[in-house]
Amino acid sequence: MASFRTAGQLVRQFSSSAVRHKLIYPPIQVYGVEGRYATALFSAASKEKKLDAVEKELKSLKELLKKDARFTEFLLNPSLKRKEKIDTIHDVMAKQKYSSLTSNLLATMADNGRLKKIGNVLASFEKLMSAVRGEIICTVTTAKPLDAAGEKELKSTLQDFVKKDEKINLEMKVDPGIIGGMIVSIGDKYVDLSMATKIKTYTNLIKQAV
Repeated sequence: MASFRTAGQLVRQFSSSAVRHKLIYPPIQVYGVEGRYATALFSAASKEKKLDAVEKELKSLKELLKKDARFTEFLLNPSLKRKEKIDTIHDVMAKQKYSSLTSNLLATMADNGRLKKIGNVLASFEKLMSAVRGEIICTVTTAKPLDAAGEKELKSTLQDFVKKDEKINLEMKVDPGIIGGMIVSIGDKYVDLSMATKIKTYTNLIKQAV
């Protein structure tokens, strides 16, 4: 329980110079509440030399949240008492054989009423770990799934947009609403080449001309 309290204080007092001095900073900065939790976890895992283990657990947790609707609903239910959530979290994490680092992350977020941010925290931690490996996260959204050959060609093309010592960490998403084309987010760059956006642009131009 002492480690849980320490983690909670770390996040709540993140802005203080004393806590800031103790942190092991990741290679990039992630912002917002989720960024503070992800950075605090990164620092704690670094000190214990468990970054890879924690990353594996968070990927497993992400899948658990997708598959177990009841557990996800429990975490996001605002009417439940925080102590009840914390106790249940520790029980579930123990059954999953997760480390105290991952367990305390969720318990701390429950204690602070921040569990609705868990998805964003997991995404922020993924960004930190990609940066550690020299990877650039690239998200590409298409109207239909690409086949293996198309995805390989796309990744090869995107590699030309990053430095030679950097690697593309490609995440593919499908959204039929964009109709065609693609939306590309790579690093801090965002390019919308979707058919839906083009149609909207042309429609607005026609309306202005009428």
